Order: sequence, then structure tokens, then C-alpha cells
Amino acid sequence: MAKYCFGVDIGGTTVKIGLFSEKEELLDKWEIVTRKDEGGSLILSDIAQSLSDKMEEKGITKDDIVGIGLGVPGPITADGTVLKCVNLGWGVFNVANEVSSLTGIENVKVGNDANVAALGEMWKGGGKGHKNMVMMTLGTGVGGGIIINGKILAGSNGAAGEIGHLTVNYDEEETCGCGKKGCLEQFASATGIVKEANRLLLKTDKPSKLRDIQYLSAKEIFDNAKAGDELAGVLVEQLGRYLGIACSHISAVVDPEVYVIGGGVSKAGDILTDVIKKHYEDNVMFALKGKEFKLATLGNDAGMYGSAKMVLG
Repeated sequence: MAKYCFGVDIGGTTVKIGLFSEKEELLDKWEIVTRKDEGGSLILSDIAQSLSDKMEEKGITKDDIVGIGLGVPGPITADGTVLKCVNLGWGVFNVANEVSSLTGIENVKVGNDANVAALGEMWKGGGKGHKNMVMMTLGTGVGGGIIINGKILAGSNGAAGEIGHLTVNYDEEETCGCGKKGCLEQFASATGIVKEANRLLLKTDKPSKLRDIQYLSAKEIFDNAKAGDELAGVLVEQLGRYLGIACSHISAVVDPEVYVIGGGVSKAGDILTDVIKKHYEDNVMFALKGKEFKLATLGNDAGMYGSAKMVLG
């Protein structure tokens, strides 16, 4: 008899759900709206109903389901307890127990969404073929996930992998949202790149096509760097330096085989991975040189894949 599992990635706007076979094949995927009203109390029951509807549609019974994996945007302890999740309106409670109660399926695994996305990329994405991997997600913020020997490194409170809050600039005077100053997120996020561009454009009179762009974005900066714009090139080098330094520190602790770069900024392509690798090699100890730097390939599906992988092992 065929066996299946569900991979669920809970986001602030939508919940992405995948039905996987026990043979690690994605059979179906869909989304439902994340209903955050009433303190987010409807989210898990909506997910349970959606899973039930899909099982009925496919003619699958609870006995056919080996488990449910969920990625949640917050710190998660080993037993599936979320330690507050501001984006969803959740306090502290055991997500695994609640989902098990709602679905009647005992085997429920829960992980932090960034960590779970990293696991997905290791399994089926940019890190495929490796068991020791660090994922850096460069978007509105800078997230991360660490995989050691094929397993998520979650830490004592599920908060390991907060790569965006490594200090990379001790001269920064503005405060990061985390309360520190000089965090990687302040420079390597999409918003941070634009902030640094505006700073540079005020400091110099050098000509640049960036000055003609009303609403500057990370994409515009990379596009102009590729086209040979000098100031855009300076900004890309600075970004690569900060990311390279951060990766050199990470390697000294976990020694991964590969770094996988995801998030919206990663759409810049090889220019990004090449500049990170260059500055990584300039800043890392000899024994840790030669790591691979790859682009993520699963996009918004990474969390869904990783959630399923938690169940399938």
C-alpha cells in the first residue's frame, strides 16, 4: 500500500502545502490563505481541513499518512513548541500536539521556516548531494539555516542559524531591528543594499546611472554593475565583502561543504556568488578555503520540501 506525507510551509500571507510519496516524490501542491485574524487561532484548523479535503480527493486515509511536517516563522523547540510567533499572532504553545489533535495523525514534525527551507534546498535544491550546508536567504531581511550531517542544527531554543545578526561592521551607528549595530542584515538585505547605495551616492560626485533611478532596488544595482557602472560595482564588492566575512566566521564554527544563497537578491545570479566566494577566500583560514557557493533553486517551495523531509528522514 502506498504511503504519503504532507509538507506544510506557514507564511505570513499564504500556507504552501505539498503531498509527497514515501518515495520522496512531490505528487501535488497547493496554497491556502493564512488567516491571521483572531490571534492566528484559525491557521492550524484551516490547514487540518485542507489536508482532510486533499485526502478525500485522492482517496487517501489517515493510515496511509506517515506524518506531517510544518515550517513555522518563529523559534521552535525540539518537542514542537513555538516560542512566540509575532507574524502569526501566536504565543507559546505546542504546534505539533495541536496539529496531531486536529488531524488524528500522530507523527508531526515542526521546525523554524528558515531552517526547514535550508533542509529542502539540501534535499532537492542547490545543496543536493551535500549533507553539510549553510543557506543564506537574502530578502527583506537576511535569514539562514544550517544543516549538519543531513539534519537541521536548531540549537537549544530553535534559534540557531540567525546569520543575519552576525556583526560585520563595528563602525555602524544605526541600530538593527534586533537591537545590535552592524549586523549583516543591515547591509546584505534588499533594503540594506539600497540604503548603502543612497549613502554612497551622497558621499561622492562620481557619475552613475544609479542617480537617474527614482526608486532604486537591489536588482537595479546589480544590473548596472553587470553593465559596468563603477559605483554599482563598488556596492556589489562591498556586499560581497560583508557576506564573505560572515561566511568565513560561519565556516570556522560549522565547516560546511557548500553555501546556498537564496531569497530575492539571489536572482542577481553568478555575479553574487562569485563576489561572495572571492571575499570569502580572502578572509577565511587556510584549512577552510575552497567551499562551494551555489544559488538556491527551489524558490518559495523550499520550505514545503524541507517540511516533508523532516518526516521522511
